[in-house]
Amino acid sequence: MLRSSQPLTGPNRKRCREDETLLGMVLDEGERGFIIDTRSAQAAKQARMTGGGTEPKSSYPHWRRLHRALERGRPLQESFIKLVEACNDASITMDRWLSRLESCRWLSHVKAALSTACLAAQCLDREEASVLVHGAEGTDTTLLVTALAQVILDPSCRTLVGFQGLLEREWIEAGHPFHVRCARSAYSHARLKQEAPLFLLFLDCVWQLSRQFPFSLEFGERLLLTLFDNAYASAYGTFLCSNEKERCLCKVKESTHSLWAWLNQPEEKEKYLNPLYTHNALVIWPSVEPQSIQLWHGLFFRWIRSSQYLDEAWAEIQQVVGGN
Repeated sequence: MLRSSQPLTGPNRKRCREDETLLGMVLDEGERGFIIDTRSAQAAKQARMTGGGTEPKSSYPHWRRLHRALERGRPLQESFIKLVEACNDASITMDRWLSRLESCRWLSHVKAALSTACLAAQCLDREEASVLVHGAEGTDTTLLVTALAQVILDPSCRTLVGFQGLLEREWIEAGHPFHVRCARSAYSHARLKQEAPLFLLFLDCVWQLSRQFPFSLEFGERLLLTLFDNAYASAYGTFLCSNEKERCLCKVKESTHSLWAWLNQPEEKEKYLNPLYTHNALVIWPSVEPQSIQLWHGLFFRWIRSSQYLDEAWAEIQQVVGGN
């Protein structure tokens, strides 16, 4: 699986021989690959007017391009804000709640992300084909798809340490702009153009996987909630800045502590492990039917509903498993 930004073909449909050679070398003789573009065909076409574009079929004859549109900007942020506002409305009626849940479209974004990740995983696993994923800059929906596909396919990415490595590789080192995407929360009255909860959407999708496959992920919901908190406000430097260049200029590694070092302390690590975990070497194919996608109560209701009983139940599970 490969990831990149969009090709810069522009309105004159410029060719890049180096790109063509690079992708040609990925495939053996007679093989075909898939390019998953996380923009709509219309958006990709419009991008040509500003210097971007897509891979022309004539220049990449052995690659099939598939468009799977995923929101990444203002619409996603507005969806997040509407959902949080609906969750915080204590006077809401059942009919009104269901209407607002549908209108915010958050669960539709979750379904679309999981569906696209499953497509990439199927191309790799069942078609045994190479896959290139990209959107525009390759630092938002691209990373969402590649990271989710690896959780679906690779059991090592479903361990605590492996998942940390996945985040470091696919989100931090790959240049997801945390500084601008997570600048403010859903409670802010400011509407920054570059703000969008892509990382939160990824965490939500992983939670959906953990709910459908409760034995297959070594970590539990508490880790996902901790990652969400630290992406928006953290005492650690792991999610600071927007790329490696900025982190080097700000000397983040020299001036701050790592979130991973804290999480991996024995006394802390124990809090994030799933007591039901059993190694599963198989691919985990999630259901993306509407009935299978649920609202992440542990996150979106965490400030308006006590988690006491869930915490007590989780502690009891740990005791039972530990006793056996």
